[in-house]
Amino acid sequence: MTEKRTTAFDQTEIEAFRPTMKVGLVATVNDQGLPHVSLLASLQASAPTQLVFGQFTEGLSKQHIQTNPRVGFLIMTMDKAWWRGLASFSHTAQHGTEFDMYNNQPMFRYNSYFGVHTVYYLDLVEHSGRQLLPMGSVVFGAIKTIVARTLSRKTTGDQVLNGWTQQLFNKLDNLKFLAYVGHLGHPVIIPVIQAQAAGNAELIFAISPYRRELEAIPAGIQVALFGMALTMEDVLVRGTYHGIARVGGMQCGRVEANWVYNPMPPKPQQIYPDVGIEPVTVF
Repeated sequence: MTEKRTTAFDQTEIEAFRPTMKVGLVATVNDQGLPHVSLLASLQASAPTQLVFGQFTEGLSKQHIQTNPRVGFLIMTMDKAWWRGLASFSHTAQHGTEFDMYNNQPMFRYNSYFGVHTVYYLDLVEHSGRQLLPMGSVVFGAIKTIVARTLSRKTTGDQVLNGWTQQLFNKLDNLKFLAYVGHLGHPVIIPVIQAQAAGNAELIFAISPYRRELEAIPAGIQVALFGMALTMEDVLVRGTYHGIARVGGMQCGRVEANWVYNPMPPKPQQIYPDVGIEPVTVF
């Protein structure tokens, strides 16, 4: 988290989170203590100290918070303003004010196939306040990362990152975010829009912007990298963080990928390692 910490949203912030056209990320911790990130555009504040999101598809994040309530979140609005914070899962509901609010939105009200069937409630722990993406620093970091991956690209071992995943991460106007489990047990999200694939099993990113936060991540831990296009295509990669080193002459963070997950409906599922196809035995 950043140095600025606030324990409540004001009314202006609550209103800013209402539009469905925004980026809403929730980071959770799985049963093995590893970070996971989900795109939940329905994420918003329902009160100064409460967040909610609506479930209309299945996914791992909803399972994780049932056993570990600690979450991290990030909300980015269309004007490139963003908020980050920590929260704790409280409860779910299948009726009530927020349930009706979600299902009366055009996306769900006129959808014949699905609607929001469960609302999840999170108690706010703290948040960063409104911040703007430092676009100059982001662009400079992306250029440095391009140089580093060009000079250090490796293609060895297993094809952990397939061609589609590499292209998504290497497209400069796509969004990328790193999450790791912090010392208090809550997952922390850091924007790393400059992150790119340096081969079929490694992701790298120049350590600007957010240098201080990236330097604070312990080497050797498992981190998650979430990549998304504004067309709502996304992918989640997890791997070992090897700390900061010079890559192609640039100081970069390095992640050795070992797990890839497709978060997109209609069938979110693990891509790597291959889970194989099992026959249906129960009807």
